[in-house]
Amino acid sequence: MAGHTENSIWIDADIDLVWAITNDLDGWPDLFTEYASVEILEHHDQTFRFRLTMHPDANGKVWSWVSQRTLDPDKHRVQAHRVEPGPFEFMNIEWTYEPAGTGTRMRWVQDFHMRPDAPVDDEWMTNNINNNTRREMGVIREKVERAGRAVNSLPGQT
Repeated sequence: MAGHTENSIWIDADIDLVWAITNDLDGWPDLFTEYASVEILEHHDQTFRFRLTMHPDANGKVWSWVSQRTLDPDKHRVQAHRVEPGPFEFMNIEWTYEPAGTGTRMRWVQDFHMRPDAPVDDEWMTNNINNNTRREMGVIREKVERAGRAVNSLPGQT
């Protein structure tokens, strides 16, 4: 059995703004509450290999791993996977963006499987990812909408 999560959120902002902010890796420590730093290791065309480092957990442990993201701006789609999977046998992620009314629907799908010797199983990790994703998406929505309001309040903007 493998883990699978699918979460989406509606953001009251133009798709191009949502895309730009959520795919600016250098800005992720300010966008996400859980990331302390991002180090871009390689960048070729629309593919980025980078190290994510989290803030210390409740026990003071700092988690870090290397991921790879490939952006398809024409389709507003991102394919990603962990290069250093850590406790996962694999972790694959897809982000999609669609215009929805006056805003954008951002959707994240994650497929993974925990290693047999991992401290948690697929069911536990599914619940953990769902909880974290919903929280992070809510924070991201607030930040992107705030940025959108700031852009729209500039002279000459609609």
